[in-house]
Amino acid sequence: MKDYSSTVYAGFWLRFWAYLVDLIITSAVTAAIVTPLFRLLSLPIGTGTLSIYGITKLVLFLLYFILMTKLTNGQTLGKMIFGLRVISNTDEMLSWGTVLFREGVGRYILQAIPGGMLYLVTAFTPKKQGVADMFSDTYVVKEDAIQIIKDFTDMALPQEQDPIVE
Repeated sequence: MKDYSSTVYAGFWLRFWAYLVDLIITSAVTAAIVTPLFRLLSLPIGTGTLSIYGITKLVLFLLYFILMTKLTNGQTLGKMIFGLRVISNTDEMLSWGTVLFREGVGRYILQAIPGGMLYLVTAFTPKKQGVADMFSDTYVVKEDAIQIIKDFTDMALPQEQDPIVE
């Protein structure tokens, strides 16, 4: 296991705002691509979750989170804007299994519960973990805080000095 004793975990509100940005992005993609495509192909645009349209939107929503998180090693566009990153407690880089479970299965479960009640778990856990984080052994951290701590640690350590040559 890695030592994250100096890590600053991202709290509920930072994660909320990052998620809101991601929702805007996924909604824009749906509005710009999926809806016109369904109209062009004369497919029904149903409002039900189990409609073809609803399933297509869900798949794109999950793909966005899965691919962005894996390809950027822990960030979506929302997380990038707010300086957040998903990290694994066990792996240096997020594995496909971890990402698929956290972003696919975990996010699907979070979406299935009305009102986003499971998202609130993040506010009450010591390491600010959400339900999907707990199951996948991941955390969301503040990247800039990690760099600040690293810089401070580097400054606090005594520097080797060059010997004086006379």
